[in-house]
Amino acid sequence: MAAVVLAVTATLTLTLGPDNLHGLVETRVELAVRRVASEARAGQLSPTLEAPARVQLLQVVSADGHVIASSPGLRGQRLTGIQVDKPETIYSTESTLTGLRDEKEAQYLIMAIQVHTPSGELVTVYGASSLSDVNRALSWLNAMVFLGTPMVLVIVAGITWVVVASALRPVERIRAELAEITGRDLSRRVSVSDTGDEITDLAATTNHTLDRLERSAETQRRFVADASHELRSPISALRTQLEVANSYPDETDWPATGARALAAAERLTGIIDELLMLARLDAGAIPDRRIVDLCRLAEEQVRRRAGGKIPIVLDTCGRALVLGSPVQLDRLLTNLLDNATRHAASRIDLRIWVEGDHVYVSVTDDGDGIPPEDRERVFERFTRLEAARRKEKGGSGLGLPLSREICASHGGTLKVADHSPGARLIARLPLHRA
Repeated sequence: MAAVVLAVTATLTLTLGPDNLHGLVETRVELAVRRVASEARAGQLSPTLEAPARVQLLQVVSADGHVIASSPGLRGQRLTGIQVDKPETIYSTESTLTGLRDEKEAQYLIMAIQVHTPSGELVTVYGASSLSDVNRALSWLNAMVFLGTPMVLVIVAGITWVVVASALRPVERIRAELAEITGRDLSRRVSVSDTGDEITDLAATTNHTLDRLERSAETQRRFVADASHELRSPISALRTQLEVANSYPDETDWPATGARALAAAERLTGIIDELLMLARLDAGAIPDRRIVDLCRLAEEQVRRRAGGKIPIVLDTCGRALVLGSPVQLDRLLTNLLDNATRHAASRIDLRIWVEGDHVYVSVTDDGDGIPPEDRERVFERFTRLEAARRKEKGGSGLGLPLSREICASHGGTLKVADHSPGARLIARLPLHRA
């Protein structure tokens, strides 16, 4: 940008500078010539003409070539080299004159005009000004433009390089520190300067990003470890049962062994299905959505679970429309009811109602309940409270986290509400108005 500005400035200087300087000299000489011409018309010429500043030579010559008046600088010489064809018209030319003033030879701007005196005589008024100062100024101007402009560009480029290098040095430091951080050790952070400028903001933002990346990596590692553990347990149990049965075929109760193997396989299938759905939700996959009546889904859930050891009581429900995935919303009810079934003592209450712009789903059991300090922990993946582990109810620790993810993907929430005895989970989803 600086180079363009300098180039444009140099071009304008070289283009306009000479014309302006020559125009200034022409104006001065013309004014002097017209002043003397006015005196000639009025018959007020004196033999010695007083030349104004920077107009060195003035002269009045008659038609027969006789010098009527002149300025002292002419030293008896005549100004020639310019032809005047019409009276009352200014003519100008540039010519080299010798032996004038203190210069052996110099270039002059000469101007002339013919006028009539009161007696009718036609006289020619000459004026001349040296162009030495103008030529000298133009020489300096050319030298400054052709020599100074490259020097200025070099200086500007050097200063720019130093300033940019200095400004980018902290960025390079951040880049180098960031390059040394690998996936094996995400605990390192880039250093943050206390300058309070954009570089400080960049370093702070980088550290915040590394914080989120470290938490994500830690969550992923914990997820993989917990998933491996949860999958290993039913697989090991299934293998042990089959190995024992195979070692003692005659003493094995094959129907009971098959039932236990089928239960282990069903648990494995449930864990894998929940893991796959969690993976899809984490990836932001958007399933096909349509209008779903949660009341009809709840009624279907109650019908499927009829005859179970824990009765489910569904409050009267009209219509509760939600725009979402039927599969995921059915999984939401399944997980909430499965969780309540594992912990309930004698009864589960299922209630669905519409309030304002939301649909609410409430599942209440009469079991041991969830302590207040654990009401957020139960939504962490593979988290099972001590009471659930002691009872060995077969949960994987994925049902409630998956349920919350389903609610979040539908623009809703899932939380544990106060209730005694037992626990109450309430899901809130946006109401779809047909």
